[in-house]
Amino acid sequence: MVLTLEIIFIGIAVLFLISIIANKFSERLGVPALLIFLVVGMLAGSEGPGGIPFDDPTLAQLIGIVALAYILFSGGLDTRWEEIQPVLWPGIALSTVGVILTAVLLGAFAVLVLGFPPLVGFLLGAVVSSTDAAAVFSVLRTARARLKGNLRPFLELESGSNDPMAVLLTTGIIGLILAPGSSIFDLVPTFAQQMAVGGLMGYGLGRFTVWFINRIKLETEGLYPVLTLAMVLLIYGLTSVIGGNGFIAVYLAGLIIGNSVIVHKKSLIRFYDGIAWLMQIVMFLALGLLVFPSQLVSAFVPGLLAAVFLILVARPVAVMLTLIPWKMPMNEKVLVSWVGLRGAVPIILATYPLVAGVPNADAIFNIVFFIVIFSALVHGTSIPSVARWLGLSAPLAETGKLSREFDVDPDTSSELVELVIPPDASAVGKQVVDLGLPKGTLIILMQKGDERFVPVGSTVIGANDTLLILTTDEMVESVRACLLTCKEPRSVSSSPSLAESFSCTAVIEKDPDRAEPDQPVVFRGLATVSGDCTATVSEMAWDFGDGTTDKGETVSHAYAAAGTYTITLVVTLSDNTACRATTDITVYSAEASEGEEQGR
Repeated sequence: MVLTLEIIFIGIAVLFLISIIANKFSERLGVPALLIFLVVGMLAGSEGPGGIPFDDPTLAQLIGIVALAYILFSGGLDTRWEEIQPVLWPGIALSTVGVILTAVLLGAFAVLVLGFPPLVGFLLGAVVSSTDAAAVFSVLRTARARLKGNLRPFLELESGSNDPMAVLLTTGIIGLILAPGSSIFDLVPTFAQQMAVGGLMGYGLGRFTVWFINRIKLETEGLYPVLTLAMVLLIYGLTSVIGGNGFIAVYLAGLIIGNSVIVHKKSLIRFYDGIAWLMQIVMFLALGLLVFPSQLVSAFVPGLLAAVFLILVARPVAVMLTLIPWKMPMNEKVLVSWVGLRGAVPIILATYPLVAGVPNADAIFNIVFFIVIFSALVHGTSIPSVARWLGLSAPLAETGKLSREFDVDPDTSSELVELVIPPDASAVGKQVVDLGLPKGTLIILMQKGDERFVPVGSTVIGANDTLLILTTDEMVESVRACLLTCKEPRSVSSSPSLAESFSCTAVIEKDPDRAEPDQPVVFRGLATVSGDCTATVSEMAWDFGDGTTDKGETVSHAYAAAGTYTITLVVTLSDNTACRATTDITVYSAEASEGEEQGR
């Protein structure tokens, strides 16, 4: 059959469609997308059913670099600065010192156990020393792998910024192999230059891009994504030409742009989400096509040994040693050690020895490819389970039925709230005009059964109706209270039997300012004295029935588990009279409506 342009188009389309459909099933099976794309590429290659001949490491390297640049830019664009600011320095340390330690440990293993020559062994360690941004972003941004606190931005920061060190180590060791007279200490000023120039260019060109996008005022909205596509290539190219690292420049530029006020910001973020997936498919398919499965047989034993050592020894030791200066809980360090996903970056770096003609380059490439496959199978499928085992898995965020197609600018105080009205809510049976919503709050969409519409003032709220409400950050709790408060308030208060002249009342209510994802119910307590007595509260002690006792005029306590708890408040008055109040508190699970009335 003659290979025409039309046949090539059909082949590319079929590969893309197979990859997308396979990725749909991979989400259900818990298999990372990169593994699916690599396998599809291998099956489409010259030794697979597809029979596509592809043996050009230079072209594969070019495809990988371009794709990785856009993936890193997309990751920076969708990352909030306030998320990575608390983990900036440990992230930078892990992406530099951690990479060096990983390369040294795995290189020593390759020399002592696998029998590689010293420089070749350390070249293998350098190639697989960094985690992969595409793989980490892909796995951590799925619902299956939601993590508590700052772990996700910390891991994404590491994976997005550790490529420069791995590239520097790889190219530097290749230079030492091809030019034996050179010194490894020559890498130090080169690395400093790449990091400094890359950071400055990323920041400067990111700021310029923000200014340019806001000033150019294009007539067609669709040209803004095209403009940023060009800027990504410009940032990478200019930075590399003047001696900086293009990868860190595009990641930092994306971070600057994503955290600035620009026109059509939401559409750009959505566009680059699609671009990132497209680049992942193209990159992994190309790298899969480059592999000859028959050659992986010889790499099975050394690849398996190297992968196990990397996962169980090199990565954990590097993480533990690097993070010593920071007081990070041990379970978080263990999880960071485990999330050492290897993906496209090691395979791309493995093409550098092939292109340069380094001895044993084929063996290095095949071992690296095997390590990536093994890492994807082990790390990619187990991260959610390991996070749950370590107590670091965050509750899954509920996806709103009405809010999926609506967005508000994250740089404003506007907030979209989607609420389902419970049957016992005070709003049931009321018209919208009678709800008493805070000023500036609008119900922009409503769903009754299967019908969706924009309500008017006379629309009556019914049980189980879904409302999409536009309000401000400060008004969210007021809106919830207005719509979800029960018809019969269940305030939690109890007055103990004291002297006839006065009484003491214990009040316990929900404290929205202290709520956290893993502790969704937080209570605030207060004791007051009333009557014909001049006594005042001098001390309070709270017993929450779980062995915890706190003292103070106003104290808070959180429960992560659902259930009913008996709470005792012991109050000591200024005349040394002791009073006691006991009440029950019901804690609802994280899946329950956040808008339950105060005191539940």
